[in-house]
Amino acid sequence: MTESDALPDPVALAKRLLAVESVTPARGAVFDVLQAMLAPLGFAVDRFVVGDAPDGPVENLLAVRGDSGPHLAFAGHVDVVPPGNGWTSAPFVPQIRGDLLYGRGAVDMKGAVAAFIAACARPQPHGTLSLVVTGDEEGPAVHGTRALIERMNARGIRPDLCLVGEPTSVTRLGDMVKIGRRGSVNIWIDVPGRQGHVAYPHLASNPLPRLVAILSDIDAIVLDQGNDWFQPSNIEITDIEVGNPAHNVIPAHARARISIRFNDAHRGDALIERIRAAARAREPDSVVTGIVSGEAFLTPPGAFSTLVSDAIEEQLGIRPELSTTGGTSDARFLSALCPVVEFGLVNATMHKLDEAVALDDLRALRNIYAAIIRRSLGG
Repeated sequence: MTESDALPDPVALAKRLLAVESVTPARGAVFDVLQAMLAPLGFAVDRFVVGDAPDGPVENLLAVRGDSGPHLAFAGHVDVVPPGNGWTSAPFVPQIRGDLLYGRGAVDMKGAVAAFIAACARPQPHGTLSLVVTGDEEGPAVHGTRALIERMNARGIRPDLCLVGEPTSVTRLGDMVKIGRRGSVNIWIDVPGRQGHVAYPHLASNPLPRLVAILSDIDAIVLDQGNDWFQPSNIEITDIEVGNPAHNVIPAHARARISIRFNDAHRGDALIERIRAAARAREPDSVVTGIVSGEAFLTPPGAFSTLVSDAIEEQLGIRPELSTTGGTSDARFLSALCPVVEFGLVNATMHKLDEAVALDDLRALRNIYAAIIRRSLGG
């Protein structure tokens, strides 16, 4: 019998998680299932609910086994996006058809959570192992991983390494590992005017031409050319809104929203100030507000990414590409604690109708996670 033969089947565990509806913000039943899986494996489970509507309440779970170093944390989420209409089978009734397991969250990311829990069934003679699981990753992420980090700090829990189980693989399991992510900032621009009749423009002040000029200036900004690990930062105009139902009225306000995805050459607050300066150069009375969703981060290639890559190569015979592409993840928060690497399933069907994971991939991911645990904790 091989080591993997002695581990639980992650397919069975994934089906238990998929059977629970847990659209973000998630709490309750899905965490009951998680606790029922982890407690028999010797984990001390800490569950807590934080936040109020509209962004909460959100449930989070921190499970810890062991009390000495080294400490490997696995981070993930069990909340999912709404399934939408048009599924072949019910999205919260897991179904195996052929060699695929279908259900909302199969890839993003209940499948990876199940694979890691299955990997934890292997004896752990040394070190500390923890799971940091939120019910608020797909939503505003206000009361999720950030609250978990506060809980960990309050309890004096600080991992040495953190593996995030996001679906990073592209065309086959193991072909890509994320070692960083671009930052994200959303910015709103409000240009005031003076409402009036279009036939009497001298008695009004139209904010739209001034907003268009501001946006033209912003669209011309080149933030950078990228670097060794990141693609160029980009500014995108995502909305222009006036709310004017009449064709013969000059509006009193014109508003726009922009989104910036930026690399590690920038900080979110500095980008907000840059946009504010560009807007006020055209219109001193413009109002610019912004929210930093997350800063860019990079875990430079080194011991941790090599450990993960070696575990993938050991199990699958391929060497992953190290990348920082894609959107944001909760790794942006966890990077403040320790080196973070992301690795998980093939992301082709995440957030889509008929989301599905290959059964063989779930079992292979379990084996890779078991190898990562062994390599990072010893034994």
